[in-house]
Order: sequence, then structure tokens, then C-alpha cells
Amino acid sequence: MSKMRLDPNEMSFLDHLEDLRWHILRSFIAIFIVGIGAFIFKDFIFDKIIFGPKDINFPTYKILCTISNFIGLDDSFCITELPFRVQSRTVSGQFSAHIWTSIAAGFVIAFPYVLYQFWSFISPGLYQNEKKYARGFIFVSSLLFFIGVVFGYYVICPLSINFLGNYSVSNEVFNDFDLNSYIGLVRASVLASGLIFELPIIIYFLTKVGLVNPEILIKYRKFALVGVLILAAVITPPDVASQIIVAIPIVILYQISIYISRIVTNNNK
Repeated sequence: MSKMRLDPNEMSFLDHLEDLRWHILRSFIAIFIVGIGAFIFKDFIFDKIIFGPKDINFPTYKILCTISNFIGLDDSFCITELPFRVQSRTVSGQFSAHIWTSIAAGFVIAFPYVLYQFWSFISPGLYQNEKKYARGFIFVSSLLFFIGVVFGYYVICPLSINFLGNYSVSNEVFNDFDLNSYIGLVRASVLASGLIFELPIIIYFLTKVGLVNPEILIKYRKFALVGVLILAAVITPPDVASQIIVAIPIVILYQISIYISRIVTNNNK
């Protein structure tokens, strides 16, 4: 198991690797255990969560319809039909989807514990006054991740499914989406958003090690904005409204990251 140590400098390189191995192993065990729970509650995971954005009564669609009526566009944004079916075209398709969805759910739910293991590994190399931020780090990082997950699930995912589900090159072609393709879209939307919302935490650590500073972030803000728009175009349907909806929180996160970088830089002086 992980060795007891008073001074991380006394550990050899192999000792650090052994310590890291146990932290990674504990993280995988936590993901596996939670994944088993997700595997057992298959009906809820798939019917209520995975296929939730496929239902025209999904909250996002209702909100869009309400906004459409409020601003005088009548039923322009109201979703009355999602004309596509989801089917499995391979023998092991449904079982494979069940396994990988359970693992993804295990990672999302166990994310705070995975962060705790990460912090437990790096904290011995920090100064004593920095270790007191452990709880705050785990809480803030987990909160940002879950906010990103919710944003991906309730914003990016339904926008993408609605656009792609209704898109057609001809009336002769009917959308029959493969199960793994559909789940892959949901999974990518959720996990990508969760990780993107970790931007302030990433900037914090990059500033701590001296790789970035507020001046650099401000200098390249215009380029970052272009990158954000490109990223929004990649993970959303190719319409301006969806891209703006996704780009706004990322731009806000970038601005918050500048303030965090400035605070860290001032504290290091």
C-alpha cells in the first residue's frame, strides 16, 4: 500500500511511482464500484437520462418554446417531433453500450473522489500553508465539473440531438441512429463540458508553476476568443444561436481564469 512519509523529498523516484500507482488504483476501484451501481440501475440510466433528450417533453425544449412565445416568435423554437429512431446494429451493441455507459456514469459520480486521490498524491510536495486549500480545491473543482456536466446535458446535448435528428438531405432518407453513436454524442457532450469547466482550476495550477500569468492570458485573449468560437462550433450544431449559447459560459470562465491567475501571481510575490 501507499508508504507513510514525513518528507516527500526522502522518497525515491520509484517510491513516487509506487505511490502514484496506488492512487490511480483507488480511483479505478471507486469508478468500478459506482459503475456497478449504474449497471444495476439500467432502466433509470437509459430511459430517464440517456434517452431523456430524445423526448420532446425534455425541459430544455419546453424552455425554448416558452422563450420563443415570450419574444413573439410564436412556436418557432417549439419542438413537436424528433423524427429519428435509435437502434443497435451489432450483436453485442446493447451490452457494450451498457458497459461503457456504466463506466462513464461511474467516472462522473466518483469524480470528487478521483480528485481527492489526485490531491493526496500532490499535496505532500506543497507547502504547509497550501495544504489547507485541499477541501476548497476538491469542492470547487467538483462543483465546476458538475456544472459543466449539467450544462452539457441540458444545453449542448439537446441542441445537438434536435439539430441532427431533424436534419435531412432528402425525404428519401430516414434517420436511424446507431445506439453507440447516439450514446457517444451524449457522453461526449457531458464529459467535454465537464472538463472544459475545469479551466479556472487548470489556469490556477499553470500559474502556480509559472507557465502562464495574467499578462499572457490578457495578451492572447483575442486568440482565445477565436478558439472558443471554434470549439463551440465543433461541439454544437452549425447554427449561430447554439454556438453563442455555448461560447458565453466559456468566455466567462476564461475571464474568471484571468482573475484567478492575477490573485495567484500577487500571492507568489
